[in-house]
Amino acid sequence: MRCMMCERWSIFSHICNTCQNEFLTPSLYKRKILGSIPVYSFFPYSDIEPLLLTKHTDLGYYLYTLMAKRSMQQFAKEWNYEKKVVSISIDDHTASGYAHTAILNRALKSPLITPLYGKMHATQHHKYAGKSVEERLANPRNFQYVSFGEEEVILVDDIVTTGTTLTEAAETLHAQGKKVILCLTLTDAQTKA
Repeated sequence: MRCMMCERWSIFSHICNTCQNEFLTPSLYKRKILGSIPVYSFFPYSDIEPLLLTKHTDLGYYLYTLMAKRSMQQFAKEWNYEKKVVSISIDDHTASGYAHTAILNRALKSPLITPLYGKMHATQHHKYAGKSVEERLANPRNFQYVSFGEEEVILVDDIVTTGTTLTEAAETLHAQGKKVILCLTLTDAQTKA
């Protein structure tokens, strides 16, 4: 098969090793939501934009798994915290045979992080892509919370744009007595290069 990024032949992957090393070597980008919750992203948006567009296709499963392995899994291996926490993927409902946020969440499994699934589902499915902050705020996700016992949480999503989805999810969890200690995303749409 040909590499999706450079179109050279790639025998074992949809993205050749050269392009993986050039475009999928993570660097941490940081911003905050709700004044104090750090949101860490791993890749510049412009480097992975074509890969993100595959998220509801068969190919997306393989590409999201690759990006999760190179970012989330590596983060979990290196992360040090004083106790065990859980990670929750935002709106991990299945589309096209898989849930792209669940793939990211699964990669966090480690001695200190236990991924949970189906705990934060949107009841409103408004399309946010390319929309203004005002439109996003006027059409909240209205998350449905499913109870779990652990207190400290890492929120997981694929993209942070305005931060409204992560903020709404964190507020939903805070209302249930949970503490969001950080958020992880593949990319921050503000990181264009």
